[in-house]
Amino acid sequence: MEGPLLVARPVPRSTPAGRRRPDDVPGEGSDGPAETAQALLPAGTGDARAVDRDVSAAVGRVLDHVLADRVARARAVDPLFGDDLAERVARFTRTGGKRVRPRFVWWALRACGGGDGPSVAAALRIGAALELLQTCALVHDDVMDGSTLRRARPALHVDVAAQYGGAAPSARAERLGGAAAILAGDLALAWADDLLAETPLAPRSARAVRRLWADMRTEMVAGQYLDVHGQATGSRSLPRALHAACLKSALYSVERPIALGAALADADDATREALGSAGRCAGLAFQLRDDLDDVFGDPRHTGKPAGGDIREGKPTYLVALARARAEAAGDRRGLEVLDRSLGRGTLTPADLEEVREVLTRTGARSTVEGRIGRLVAQGLRHADGALLDPEGGRRLRRLLASAADGAAPPRDARPHDPHDLHDPHDPHDPHGTEPDPAVPVPPPADGAGEAGR
Repeated sequence: MEGPLLVARPVPRSTPAGRRRPDDVPGEGSDGPAETAQALLPAGTGDARAVDRDVSAAVGRVLDHVLADRVARARAVDPLFGDDLAERVARFTRTGGKRVRPRFVWWALRACGGGDGPSVAAALRIGAALELLQTCALVHDDVMDGSTLRRARPALHVDVAAQYGGAAPSARAERLGGAAAILAGDLALAWADDLLAETPLAPRSARAVRRLWADMRTEMVAGQYLDVHGQATGSRSLPRALHAACLKSALYSVERPIALGAALADADDATREALGSAGRCAGLAFQLRDDLDDVFGDPRHTGKPAGGDIREGKPTYLVALARARAEAAGDRRGLEVLDRSLGRGTLTPADLEEVREVLTRTGARSTVEGRIGRLVAQGLRHADGALLDPEGGRRLRRLLASAADGAAPPRDARPHDPHDLHDPHDPHDPHGTEPDPAVPVPPPADGAGEAGR
């Protein structure tokens, strides 16, 4: 005899009294955009000047507001799902991040003259959505790379496996951890898309914002695929390493967030182009710094073990350059160290030190350091070519300059001297010449540059 039919309970809406439900906006017959936008923000986050004082905190309050609702709704669907996945996604997103991407959205908005009620709400909510998108990327990345630590804590898949280690054989617990992390990343992506879809946007900027968001998600996945493809195939191509860095970080971490802020401010085409070029340069510098920090950085500051990219065999520009230099110099010992170390999960601290010595001796480390400096300077020159709000422009320039510092970008305090990095009008500014990454990087032709494998 069949048991009773189980019917899922509808998820209750936890909309505060007097506030419009997210699925009611934006649409015909709704309240004005300013009223609707303010209704979607927690108290104390609707004033642009207040947000200026601490962008990260304002985005954090929006995340707290949104995630409390999402977790409650997840628990209403199923308590186990809510506790094991939704709560972990919320905790990961709320803690440990530097809020770099939301700050690029905000300061691009302010640099382009934006700051009315609807644009403040949209910028903060899009910033929160970017943090959820980053959660998706990092949780999935840790599964693909087999990383055990993230932000100095157990990676999500490791945490779930440990939770169930006493209730299931270790192999099953590990498979559960991996599956849970994939689903957690999917949930974070769904919440990010929901947050954007429920954000009222002015008609003049809605199409541009949604197109940028769609392109950014695709570029992020493409960059990650090139990353894992390079690990599997042993690619050491310099052009492909740069192309992957451009997709995975330059666009996703800096250029697209800046473009989103400029679109919300309805900036003109010339301003968007100049800021896009600035973001491309700073974003590539950001990724190159991350590559250096992975090998040479202090785990206490990076939040993950040193040498992860080496153990995973990632095709970074730093390693590809060192290999090309070693081949050109006939450095057989350097090539041997790289060949036996890349992709070796059991790499010891002594082995990693040998890799560091090769990266330093071939000049790859110093070359990448120099390139980072030139890229940042180029990005600032591109930003100088845009007609920006004086205060917002200073804050954006400072954030661009700090993106490749190898540590959290500075808080939003006003700099003492916003032009202390270089004078763009000084003909003796010694930055040298550098191929401009603001020109879109085409994908390498099949086999191009693969001689270095």
